[in-house]
Amino acid sequence: MSKYLIAPSILSADFARLGEEVKNVVAAGADIIHFDVMDNHYVPNLTIGPLVCEAIRPHVNVPIDVHLMVKPVDRIIPDFAKAGANIISFHPEASDHIDRTLSLIRDQGCKAGLVFNPATPLHYLEHVMDKVDLILIMSVNPGFGGQSFIGEALKKVSLVRELINASGREIMLEVDGGIKVENIAAVAKAGADTFVAGSAIFGKPDYKSIIDAMRSQLATA
Repeated sequence: MSKYLIAPSILSADFARLGEEVKNVVAAGADIIHFDVMDNHYVPNLTIGPLVCEAIRPHVNVPIDVHLMVKPVDRIIPDFAKAGANIISFHPEASDHIDRTLSLIRDQGCKAGLVFNPATPLHYLEHVMDKVDLILIMSVNPGFGGQSFIGEALKKVSLVRELINASGREIMLEVDGGIKVENIAAVAKAGADTFVAGSAIFGKPDYKSIIDAMRSQLATA
């Protein structure tokens, strides 16, 4: 994949005016809208569900990327697909049958992703590379926005890039957690092509200037 994609996470948006927020961030140059879905079970927080996805779907024409931090995960996948999600990813620890869950997502007409926490090993990928459209590397521990980037994640990103290249398949490599203007180029150099950024964009006075600055840094990668 030659193009770098920036995926603002609405976890850091102003929920009192969410429709306006997603319109503004897309107008500022966002490629994807990222949904962080937490269940207060798999992770210690509770965020948003399919109704929010359905509500904002008419307001944006870019893909909606749903990151499910829920356990068990299979039950809610069809709901998000119906609500307008384009990409749905989940954690291997949240599924009893990873291959089946990936197939379920694809059967719903969505791209399927697998998410790896900082301490989650990559061996889960060994037998499912033919079913993943996206691999998401967490550079923070899941559950809260605004955390600092864990530098060790860069090694994992590089390893996954090697696996993707060896597979010969077009698989997105996304990184989520602590992404900002100052480190996005290093993450790209490690092999990532899709970048989730929450607090680095939302809450700032000018979304376009932040996204433009990120793209300027990516041009140096």
